Amino acid sequence: MKVEETMPPEEGPQVPEFLTVDEAAALLRVNRKTLYESIRLEQVPGVVHIGRSIRLRRSVLLTWVPGNSSPALGKKP
Repeated sequence: MKVEETMPPEEGPQVPEFLTVDEAAALLRVNRKTLYESIRLEQVPGVVHIGRSIRLRRSVLLTWVPGNSSPALGKKP
């Protein structure tokens, strides 16, 4: 059974819940290298590591408001 068959027709195509780093970078309008560095520094919520792959939960990214809660990239706390 395909995913499209399980959703009501009025909803249209579903947006994936988990995004690749490239998809998340496009959604956040940042460079993918910047996003990788922020993930490494644990500044981004909703990150899921699956083996060597990284996925980001779309719903968490959409509700996340980056602020001054952590140091800027490249700065030590």
